[in-house]
Amino acid sequence: MILAVDTSLGTAVALIDADGGRRAEAGAVDPLGHAEVIGDLLVAALGEAGDGEITHVVAGMGPGPFTGLRIGIAAARAFALGRGLPVIPVPSHLAAALTALESETAPFAIVTDARRREVAITVFEGLDSDGLPVVTAETVLVRATDADAHLDGIRRIDVTTLSATDLARVGARALAAGRTLTGDEPLYMRHPDVTVPGAPKRVGT
Repeated sequence: MILAVDTSLGTAVALIDADGGRRAEAGAVDPLGHAEVIGDLLVAALGEAGDGEITHVVAGMGPGPFTGLRIGIAAARAFALGRGLPVIPVPSHLAAALTALESETAPFAIVTDARRREVAITVFEGLDSDGLPVVTAETVLVRATDADAHLDGIRRIDVTTLSATDLARVGARALAAGRTLTGDEPLYMRHPDVTVPGAPKRVGT
């Protein structure tokens, strides 16, 4: 089985079989309560999945807010470390695109709330030979009021919840194809509000 964890929007956890079949899924839509629910969601999903060996852990890497995104990535890495499993980093918008591609054929944009009146946008069109969504325009951060002008007629799909099952499927397909979809650094899109202060200024005497 493959376990997937994502906190780019709400909190989402799922397990799939090696063939991509859904074994279990649990989630919460609150975009702020990741730390409070992620442990319970993992327990619920693992219980629903039943017996079976977990071989890989997929971590949703964003785009997403700094604090919330870190919680899911840390949970995925901690689970993997505890069981000696490899982590597969996957951009979260790829999961949303895979879900959309069940009905979409023309180019479309996945749009997610980035807070501060901004949205994160990634444009896709179809699947490649490995069954992975094809990115035609990389993720950018745009003012929400400018999103339609930026897309210039491309159909937008506003996503508020993410399918961890489809995140796991993207990870499984990348694994089968021997592909790395992103690095280990999360896609925060902006720096955190709180930063470590620099060295104190010297005061003259």
